[in-house]
Amino acid sequence: MADSVKQVHSDCEKAMQKSIDAMEVDFQSIRTGRASTHLLDRVMVDYHGSPVSLQQLASVSVPEAQVIMIRPYDPNTLKAIEKAILASDLKLTPNNDGKVVRLNIPPLTQERRKELAKIVSRRVEEAKVGLRTHRREAMERLKKLEDDDLISEDEHKRAQKDIENLVHKFMAKADEAGKRKESEILEI
Repeated sequence: MADSVKQVHSDCEKAMQKSIDAMEVDFQSIRTGRASTHLLDRVMVDYHGSPVSLQQLASVSVPEAQVIMIRPYDPNTLKAIEKAILASDLKLTPNNDGKVVRLNIPPLTQERRKELAKIVSRRVEEAKVGLRTHRREAMERLKKLEDDDLISEDEHKRAQKDIENLVHKFMAKADEAGKRKESEILEI
Protein backbone atom coordinates (compact mmCIF):
# COMPACT_ATOMS: atom_id res chain seq x y z
CA MET A 1 0.00 0.00 0.00
CA ALA A 2 1.32 3.43 -0.92
CA ASP A 3 2.13 6.07 1.67
CA SER A 4 -0.10 9.04 2.19
CA VAL A 5 1.00 12.46 3.39
CA LYS A 6 -0.88 11.88 6.66
CA GLN A 7 0.87 8.52 7.13
CA VAL A 8 4.31 10.04 6.54
CA HIS A 9 3.55 12.85 9.00
CA SER A 10 2.19 10.44 11.61
CA ASP A 11 5.14 8.04 11.29
CA CYS A 12 7.61 10.91 11.53
CA GLU A 13 5.91 12.34 14.62
CA LYS A 14 5.89 8.94 16.36
CA ALA A 15 9.58 8.37 15.58
CA MET A 16 10.49 11.83 16.86
CA GLN A 17 8.52 11.30 20.06
CA LYS A 18 10.37 8.01 20.60
CA SER A 19 13.70 9.86 20.25
CA ILE A 20 12.66 12.40 22.90
CA ASP A 21 11.33 9.66 25.21
CA ALA A 22 14.58 7.68 24.88
CA MET A 23 16.60 10.79 25.73
CA GLU A 24 14.48 11.45 28.83
CA VAL A 25 14.83 7.83 29.98
CA ASP A 26 18.57 8.22 29.49
CA PHE A 27 18.52 11.36 31.66
CA GLN A 28 17.07 9.36 34.57
CA SER A 29 20.32 7.44 34.88
CA ILE A 30 22.38 10.64 35.21
CA ARG A 31 23.18 11.48 38.81
CA THR A 32 21.84 14.70 40.31
CA GLY A 33 23.15 14.51 43.88
CA ARG A 34 19.99 12.81 45.14
CA ALA A 35 19.61 9.05 45.43
CA SER A 36 17.47 7.51 42.70
CA THR A 37 16.98 3.89 41.72
CA HIS A 38 17.21 5.00 38.07
CA LEU A 39 20.95 5.58 38.54
CA LEU A 40 21.36 1.82 38.34
CA ASP A 41 19.19 1.27 35.23
CA ARG A 42 22.17 0.70 32.94
CA VAL A 43 24.30 -1.35 35.37
CA MET A 44 24.79 -4.84 33.98
CA VAL A 45 25.99 -7.63 36.30
CA ASP A 46 27.98 -10.65 35.10
CA TYR A 47 25.73 -13.48 36.30
CA HIS A 48 26.97 -16.96 35.41
CA GLY A 49 28.78 -15.57 32.38
CA SER A 50 25.86 -13.52 31.03
CA PRO A 51 25.23 -9.79 31.45
CA VAL A 52 22.00 -9.29 33.43
CA SER A 53 20.46 -5.98 34.52
CA LEU A 54 20.83 -5.24 38.21
CA GLN A 55 17.04 -4.87 38.61
CA GLN A 56 16.60 -8.54 37.63
CA LEU A 57 18.98 -9.71 40.37
CA ALA A 58 18.00 -7.48 43.28
CA SER A 59 15.41 -5.17 44.74
CA VAL A 60 16.64 -1.58 44.70
CA SER A 61 15.29 1.03 47.10
CA VAL A 62 16.06 4.49 48.46
CA PRO A 63 15.70 4.31 52.29
CA GLU A 64 17.28 7.78 52.77
CA ALA A 65 17.79 10.81 50.52
CA GLN A 66 21.49 10.05 49.98
CA VAL A 67 21.46 6.21 50.10
CA ILE A 68 20.52 3.51 47.59
CA MET A 69 20.05 0.02 49.02
CA ILE A 70 20.42 -3.07 46.84
CA ARG A 71 19.07 -6.33 48.29
CA PRO A 72 20.01 -9.28 46.02
CA TYR A 73 17.49 -12.09 45.61
CA ASP A 74 20.45 -14.49 45.72
CA PRO A 75 23.10 -13.54 48.34
CA ASN A 76 25.76 -15.24 46.17
CA THR A 77 25.46 -12.36 43.67
CA LEU A 78 26.66 -9.70 46.16
CA LYS A 79 30.26 -9.74 44.91
CA ALA A 80 29.20 -9.63 41.24
CA ILE A 81 26.86 -6.70 41.95
CA GLU A 82 29.64 -4.87 43.78
CA LYS A 83 32.03 -5.48 40.89
CA ALA A 84 29.49 -4.22 38.31
CA ILE A 85 28.90 -0.99 40.26
CA LEU A 86 32.64 -0.37 40.56
CA ALA A 87 33.06 -0.98 36.81
CA SER A 88 30.19 1.40 35.91
CA ASP A 89 30.63 5.11 35.19
CA LEU A 90 28.72 6.05 38.38
CA LYS A 91 31.93 6.72 40.36
CA LEU A 92 30.31 5.29 43.52
CA THR A 93 31.84 2.88 46.03
CA PRO A 94 29.51 0.11 47.21
CA ASN A 95 29.39 -0.95 50.88
CA ASN A 96 28.64 -4.65 51.29
CA ASP A 97 27.53 -5.93 54.73
CA GLY A 98 26.98 -9.52 53.60
CA LYS A 99 23.23 -9.08 53.05
CA VAL A 100 22.79 -5.83 51.15
CA VAL A 101 24.88 -3.37 49.18
CA ARG A 102 24.55 0.28 50.13
CA LEU A 103 25.56 3.14 47.89
CA ASN A 104 26.12 6.44 49.64
CA ILE A 105 25.49 9.26 47.20
CA PRO A 106 27.98 12.00 48.05
CA PRO A 107 27.19 15.58 47.13
CA LEU A 108 28.43 16.33 43.63
CA THR A 109 31.55 18.44 43.29
CA GLN A 110 31.32 21.48 41.05
CA GLU A 111 33.70 19.76 38.61
CA ARG A 112 31.51 16.63 38.44
CA ARG A 113 28.39 18.79 37.98
CA LYS A 114 30.02 20.41 34.95
CA GLU A 115 31.00 16.98 33.54
CA LEU A 116 27.42 15.74 33.93
CA ALA A 117 26.05 18.92 32.32
CA LYS A 118 28.31 18.22 29.32
CA ILE A 119 26.98 14.66 29.16
CA VAL A 120 23.42 16.03 29.14
CA SER A 121 24.33 18.44 26.32
CA ARG A 122 25.85 15.57 24.34
CA ARG A 123 22.70 13.45 24.81
CA VAL A 124 20.50 16.35 23.69
CA GLU A 125 22.66 16.71 20.57
CA GLU A 126 22.39 12.96 19.89
CA ALA A 127 18.59 13.22 20.14
CA LYS A 128 18.64 16.15 17.70
CA VAL A 129 20.67 14.08 15.24
CA GLY A 130 17.98 11.41 15.52
CA LEU A 131 15.27 14.03 14.87
CA ARG A 132 17.11 15.23 11.75
CA THR A 133 17.38 11.63 10.54
CA HIS A 134 13.62 11.17 10.96
CA ARG A 135 13.05 14.43 9.05
CA ARG A 136 15.29 13.27 6.18
CA GLU A 137 13.47 9.93 5.97
CA ALA A 138 10.08 11.68 5.91
CA MET A 139 11.28 14.09 3.20
CA GLU A 140 12.49 11.17 1.09
CA ARG A 141 9.10 9.46 1.43
CA LEU A 142 7.34 12.70 0.42
CA LYS A 143 9.63 13.09 -2.60
CA LYS A 144 8.80 9.53 -3.66
CA LEU A 145 5.07 10.28 -3.36
CA GLU A 146 5.53 13.28 -5.66
CA ASP A 147 7.74 11.34 -8.10
CA ASP A 148 5.09 8.59 -8.29
CA ASP A 149 2.44 11.27 -9.03
CA LEU A 150 0.53 10.42 -5.86
CA ILE A 151 0.68 14.03 -4.63
CA SER A 152 1.07 17.37 -6.39
CA GLU A 153 4.05 19.69 -6.08
CA ASP A 154 1.98 22.03 -3.89
CA GLU A 155 0.98 19.18 -1.57
CA HIS A 156 4.64 18.14 -1.40
CA LYS A 157 5.73 21.66 -0.41
CA ARG A 158 2.94 21.92 2.20
CA ALA A 159 3.87 18.53 3.65
CA GLN A 160 7.56 19.50 3.78
CA LYS A 161 6.65 22.65 5.68
CA ASP A 162 4.58 20.57 8.14
CA ILE A 163 7.53 18.21 8.70
CA GLU A 164 9.85 21.19 9.28
CA ASN A 165 7.42 22.59 11.85
CA LEU A 166 7.34 19.18 13.52
CA VAL A 167 11.14 19.08 13.69
CA HIS A 168 11.25 22.56 15.26
CA LYS A 169 8.66 21.51 17.85
CA PHE A 170 10.64 18.41 18.84
CA MET A 171 14.00 20.25 18.81
CA ALA A 172 12.47 22.71 21.30
CA LYS A 173 11.28 19.77 23.44
CA ALA A 174 14.80 18.30 23.44
CA ASP A 175 16.35 21.65 24.42
CA GLU A 176 13.77 22.16 27.16
CA ALA A 177 14.34 18.67 28.63
CA GLY A 178 18.11 19.23 28.49
CA LYS A 179 17.86 22.59 30.28
CA ARG A 180 15.62 21.03 32.96
CA LYS A 181 18.14 18.23 33.58
CA GLU A 182 21.11 20.61 33.58
CA SER A 183 19.43 22.87 36.16
CA GLU A 184 18.70 19.76 38.28
CA ILE A 185 22.38 18.80 38.10
CA LEU A 186 23.74 22.27 38.76
CA GLU A 187 21.31 22.90 41.65
CA ILE A 188 23.19 22.74 44.95
